[in-house]
Amino acid sequence: MSSSVTRAAGNEPAHPVAGARTEVAERPAPTRKRKGAVFARAVLAAVAGVLLYLSFPPRPLWWLAPLALALLAGCLHGRRARAGFGLGFLAGLGFLLPLLVWTGEEVGPVPWLALAAVEALFIGLTGLGIALVSRLPAWPLFAAAVWVAGEALRARAPFGGFPWGKLAFGQADGVFTPLAALGGTPLLSFAVALCGFGLYEALRVALDHPRRATAALAVFTVVVPIGAGLAARPLVSDAAEDGTAVAAVIQGNVPRLGFDFNAQRRQVLDNHVNRTIQLAEDVKAGRAPKPDFVVWPENSSDLDPYSQPDAYEAIDRAVKAIGVPVAIGAVVSPETGPLRNTMILWDPVAGPTATYDKRKIQPFGERIPMRSFVRLFSSDVDRVRRDFGPGKDPGVFDMDGSGVGMVTCFEAAFDDAVRSTVRDGAQVIAVPSNNATFGRTQMTYQQLAMDRVRAVEHSRTVLVPVTSGVSAVIRPDGTIVRQTEMFTADALVAEIPLRSTRTPATVVGPLPEYALLVLAAGGIGWILTRRIRARRVV
Repeated sequence: MSSSVTRAAGNEPAHPVAGARTEVAERPAPTRKRKGAVFARAVLAAVAGVLLYLSFPPRPLWWLAPLALALLAGCLHGRRARAGFGLGFLAGLGFLLPLLVWTGEEVGPVPWLALAAVEALFIGLTGLGIALVSRLPAWPLFAAAVWVAGEALRARAPFGGFPWGKLAFGQADGVFTPLAALGGTPLLSFAVALCGFGLYEALRVALDHPRRATAALAVFTVVVPIGAGLAARPLVSDAAEDGTAVAAVIQGNVPRLGFDFNAQRRQVLDNHVNRTIQLAEDVKAGRAPKPDFVVWPENSSDLDPYSQPDAYEAIDRAVKAIGVPVAIGAVVSPETGPLRNTMILWDPVAGPTATYDKRKIQPFGERIPMRSFVRLFSSDVDRVRRDFGPGKDPGVFDMDGSGVGMVTCFEAAFDDAVRSTVRDGAQVIAVPSNNATFGRTQMTYQQLAMDRVRAVEHSRTVLVPVTSGVSAVIRPDGTIVRQTEMFTADALVAEIPLRSTRTPATVVGPLPEYALLVLAAGGIGWILTRRIRARRVV
């Protein structure tokens, strides 16, 4: 009797009926639908990464960045932490694989793929954090802070960090850029991320017919970042507070592309010597104004002038010809210890005087961590036979009365390296660089955009002498007034403003980043606390 009642109630029928067979047959359909949704989100996450890449130079498509993040937000919103990590990783690959392809220009795909994959892991962690906080009220604020936290982590680890690809560095032409002068690159990245995540939230709540307060919050997260960028424009100035100076940057060019230029070190030095002497002749003939000082690129003399008399004589001859102080980029080889990537202040009378040793040494480029392990994957590590060592202090050269701060190449990607130079008295920032090993790739344009953001961030003229291009003179408002072609010998001479006023970003330093890290931690802590309490209730 009880068995009959049980079957009548529909529990475990003894004999399946037609309807039951139909139900079982239809169960896989929702599974296929879920798999299709998972696949679609994965594809869209990768597409979001590609769109983010397309927002970076040399394309002036800065406005694609918020759209890319809005698309990524649609993939991450409401997802579990594990899914958030996977989707973030796919977005990272879509972004970084094309962005960093130049890293394999001369050494093949292995280092490029390894670097992109490692850096994408950090974006995966960022996606995990965004997925977690997406369940909170006002989640775009927390999500944008989590994005900045991910960038902060990438800028510090591993091996000292690799900040390339910060949202801020793709915004040199954007409406948000003046925010760099207010809170540095962290605030600029935060504004772009907030706009993107807020855009998705605005669309989502609009479709759900939200209450007015919710709709207002969504609009707020889009309008406020744009409004803040416009409101910060008065902070951007190129007024000559301390008068002006005539500066020259030399691009000597290299004999051939790629790593081979290192085997032609004397030719590279001679190119810069000859182009400086030609500038001196142009000045004497009245074809060019006489500069107050000159800046050569990084590695313009891979021959140590302190130990090789012929290199010393060649440099001294060029400096005496132009008759003004020249900053020389040289490789200095002490008898013991690591090499030094050094900028040398060379006076036409006194010769070499002050020096600045590059502080941020590029891992796997200027030094090889875990050399024996890395050699298993690429024998190219042995091209770097002797590691470079880092300097300790900022370098500001007194060049005919102008304070010119040295920020050598890779260092321009690091907030603290640039900021400490300005705080040490730089009225002008010089970013001597060597991009010859990266050929005609987009790397030089990405770095140039980075330098433009730094100009706005600290309200300083930025001089960019590069061995093979693109060299440039950038005004404190981020505009490029002079630039060279790639792989051509040239000299840029321009009158530039000297400035000593510090922007809010220079003054407050890393505090905006720390505040955003606290906000990100607070959001993740909030959601984890809610989960713990929910489990206790159950």
